[in-house]
Amino acid sequence: MPDFPSPQPADLSALRIGILGLDTSHAEAFTRLLNRAGEPGHVPGGRVVSAWAGGSPDIALSRERVSGYTATLRGDFGVKILDSPEAVAASVDAILLAALDAREHPALLARVLPFAKPVFVDKPLSLTEGEGKAMFGAAAECGVPLFSSSALRFAPAWTEALAALPAPDLLGADVHGAMSMEPSQPGYSWYGIHGIEMLFRAMGSGFESVAVHRTADHDLLVGKWADGRIGTVRGNRTGNHNFGGLLHTAKETRFVAVDSHPRPFYACLVEAIIGFFRTGIAPVSPDETMEILRFIDQANAQRCP
Repeated sequence: MPDFPSPQPADLSALRIGILGLDTSHAEAFTRLLNRAGEPGHVPGGRVVSAWAGGSPDIALSRERVSGYTATLRGDFGVKILDSPEAVAASVDAILLAALDAREHPALLARVLPFAKPVFVDKPLSLTEGEGKAMFGAAAECGVPLFSSSALRFAPAWTEALAALPAPDLLGADVHGAMSMEPSQPGYSWYGIHGIEMLFRAMGSGFESVAVHRTADHDLLVGKWADGRIGTVRGNRTGNHNFGGLLHTAKETRFVAVDSHPRPFYACLVEAIIGFFRTGIAPVSPDETMEILRFIDQANAQRCP
C-alpha cells in the first residue's frame, strides 16, 4: 500500500471533526471524550463540530437509536446536524465515519473523498475483503489517509500486557468475548470483529488460514499464521460476554481481562484517531486491515446459518 501524505488541518491545536452516522453509541462516546474536558479519559486536540445523522431502517439498533443520539449531540454538545455527508466534510478538518451499517461504508467514503480530509472508519472497514481493497485504493488515488479499527485493539490492559512481552516470545494467543450476530451484516463482521482485532494486535500480520467450529451459542475461530503460530477467538452468545485473552510465551501463559484497567478503552482509540488525524499515519497498516477482512471472509465462508 502507498504512503499517505500528512493532512494539513486549519488548526492542529483544535481539529474540527465531523461524524457521519449517529446510529451508534460510539458517536456519543467519541463526542463526549473529545468535547467535554472534564470527562474521565478526555482526549484533547479535537472537537466534534458537525454531523450527519444517517441511519438504516432495516437494522433495529440503527432505526431505534438514531433520533436519540442526534438529539443528544445537538442538545448536549452543540454539534451542528447537517443534511448531507458532503456538507459535514466541507465544514471540518477530519471525518469519523461511524455509521453502524458497514454496507454503507464504501458509498459514504466515496462521497467524502473529494474533500481530501483524513477519514477514520469505525469497525469494520467493510463487509468483504474486496470492498476494503477498493476503499483503500480509492482513498490512495485521492491522497486521503484512511484508518479503521475496533476499540478493543487499543484496550489498555491488552496493549500493556503485550508491550511487556518481547515480541519474539509470543507463541500464540487465545481471545474471548461477546459475539452477537446481525442478519444484515455477514457473520463475524458484526461483533466478531472485536475479538479478531484483539487477536491481530497480539499476533501481527502473517495470517494464513482459519478454521471455524460453531454451535448455536458459541463460535471458535482457529487461525494459523505462516510462521506456525496458532491464535484463536472464542465468541459467546450466552454466559458471560467479558473480553479478555491468554498470551502464551515459552515461559508462561498470561491472562488479561480487558475490563481490569481503569482507563476507558474508547479513550485509547480516540487518542489513536487524533494522532492519525494529525499525522496521516494509521496506527494499523492497510495491509493488516486487509488481512483481518480476509480472515473474516474465510471464516464466514465456513459458517453455517
